Amino acid sequence: MSPADRSTVTPLRRPGDTEPPAPRYLVVEGPIGVGKTSLARRLAQTFGSELMLEETEDNPFLQRFYRTGRAAALPTQLHFLFQRARQLESLRQDDLFRPALVADFLLEKDRLFAELNLDREELSLYEQIFEKLDIDAPTPDLVVYLQAPVEVLMERIARRGLEYERDMDPAYLERLAEAYARFFHDYAEAPLLIVNAAGIDPVHNDDDFRLLCEQIRRTGSGRHFFNPNPVAFA
Repeated sequence: MSPADRSTVTPLRRPGDTEPPAPRYLVVEGPIGVGKTSLARRLAQTFGSELMLEETEDNPFLQRFYRTGRAAALPTQLHFLFQRARQLESLRQDDLFRPALVADFLLEKDRLFAELNLDREELSLYEQIFEKLDIDAPTPDLVVYLQAPVEVLMERIARRGLEYERDMDPAYLERLAEAYARFFHDYAEAPLLIVNAAGIDPVHNDDDFRLLCEQIRRTGSGRHFFNPNPVAFA
């Protein structure tokens, strides 16, 4: 995040201001280990929203993928695609009675992982299947993109202690973080709030969480940055 980015935080609510409502459909995204699922849980509880999480533990190919890499990439990716399609099929863009929702994934990120992990022939097959599914996914009211350097991601992955993530390759995380940065550099489908997750800890720090909640409520259209405690990325 550049110094210019750090200056674009929306001013916090002043005494007497009316608190804006939370987004009805809020998505938290970011690379493995950045804390998106934990933050999504806390935001859903605070905003009184329903919670929709990736069902990572239900993917029977994931541990094999972490052990063998590309050999298990295609079944891992297709399982996640079918899973995400099933989770999103009940959501409709024009459903006025749909309850407020916080999710920890964008459908579009599925292709990000596919491009990173599949070879050319596998990616072609994946694209054909994706097109046939014709998923009608609603557009979020706000996407919160959590950024952090690889050393922070590795530290947090080690701290949560999942067995199948124990031997995570830092080079893979580096490629993944770069893929996320490229994706969100051009992302314009929904309002976007880019958060320096290395500089704050909204999951465990109540003050950081309060500041982020206020920023989320005040973020409208366009692209915004949140970095109240600047920590430069290497």
